[in-house]
Amino acid sequence: MATTQTDTGRSNQKKRTRTAIVEAARELIGTGDEVTMPAIARAALVSEATAYRYFPDLPSLISEALAGAWPPPAEALAPVVDSTDPVERVAFACEFLLRGVLLRQGAVRAMIAATVTRPEAATARPGVRFGLIDFALLPLEETLGVTDPQALAQLKRDLAVVVSAEALFSLTDLCGLGPDDAVASAVHTATTLTEAAQRGIARG
Repeated sequence: MATTQTDTGRSNQKKRTRTAIVEAARELIGTGDEVTMPAIARAALVSEATAYRYFPDLPSLISEALAGAWPPPAEALAPVVDSTDPVERVAFACEFLLRGVLLRQGAVRAMIAATVTRPEAATARPGVRFGLIDFALLPLEETLGVTDPQALAQLKRDLAVVVSAEALFSLTDLCGLGPDDAVASAVHTATTLTEAAQRGIARG
């Protein structure tokens, strides 16, 4: 009996420790500041070694902390859900994603860095952009998707380059744009690509 109670106590303690680590990560992510394992461990009041016992690397911890942070595409694009204009929908999707990235940029930068140094870590990154792009382009599924499915697939790939944290950070870090101007620039490029695809439909 005593052994069972001891085991249960240890199990509960492990759950509390794991929860504390995830909550600390979530709170740090919410600040937009740099996200590191030592900073998370300090906030959770555990050693860095303890944090690594529960999570093998930073991407796996960030991934769990971000679970549920992004709404599903239909919910995210609710304000334009009745629009049949893919340009309007793509503009909204692009701004929605990039504003969300700005709010969580410390965590997003950490995930990107992990992907660069360890490509296999890419599977831990949430594929938010792809769901938003697919949903935004639904009006084209019955037009361009029927007449030229390869062109629609190419448009989705093109948008994946623009509607992305990598594009946002290139505009802020390398081009020197402020956050608002960087978002506006990305939205401009995304809508230009979509408009070009629509012109292709008209020519066809």
